[in-house]
Amino acid sequence: MNRIFFLFLASCLSILCLYGQEPLTNTAFQNGERVDYVLKFNWGPIWMTVGTAEWQVSGGHYQGKDVHKVSLRTLTNKRADRYFVLRDTMTTYVRHDLVPLRFHKVGREGKRYKQDYVDYSYANGKCSVSTYHRTDDHTPRTSKYDGAVLAYDMVSMMLRARSFDPTDWKKGHRIRFMMAEGRKVSRQSIVYRGKKVVELDELGRKYNCLVFSFMEMEDNKETEIVKFYITDDKNHLPVRLDMHLNFGSAKAFMTKATGLRHPETSIVHKQ
Repeated sequence: MNRIFFLFLASCLSILCLYGQEPLTNTAFQNGERVDYVLKFNWGPIWMTVGTAEWQVSGGHYQGKDVHKVSLRTLTNKRADRYFVLRDTMTTYVRHDLVPLRFHKVGREGKRYKQDYVDYSYANGKCSVSTYHRTDDHTPRTSKYDGAVLAYDMVSMMLRARSFDPTDWKKGHRIRFMMAEGRKVSRQSIVYRGKKVVELDELGRKYNCLVFSFMEMEDNKETEIVKFYITDDKNHLPVRLDMHLNFGSAKAFMTKATGLRHPETSIVHKQ
């Protein structure tokens, strides 16, 4: 389930086509931002809390330069650990103009320990990406990507996309982008579904949200993997996702957000 959750967080804010290498002014977030989530899984008619996730933005240094350092951590609780243990941490370094520099993921998924690295370099108007993937019981796998289209890992892509404005979009609008994972760099797709008011019981609040579907293409067949909801304000925060898994359904809900750059104007106030 964690891969779907990460794909959601990385994709849910991709509210414009990300083709191109130009730097971008950050208008959405600041150092000190933190967002917490609760993860729930469906067994028949029962929804059970299985874990939590934490997103945090801080200042950092990479190759002697000031950068944004972003981490995303997920972990299952003791009850869920009896069925599947998850302890993952993802870390991304991006320049202040939101160009990605390095991505690292490490953690335990079930009985396996995994490591993923993505390194970026830029020269002559092209983006070069090197990926590395390793589990404790398999030979490491690597890949290379070179192209005029800028690639993003699951975290840096979200940071960049949060500064775009989808005001003029219509239902059915499709976004295509390149995503770098430890195993490969591949094309992904998102479809805009419109707007909806979303209620979060954990916070006792309702939010005006933009709705998107993350679509996966396999064997020439497109399938909706995740439906996600982001706040319709300048923060563009993901507040809920509905995940369609091979073995059931799962949901994630925001439980807390601090250090936001902008007021939460998407909150629906009682009349």
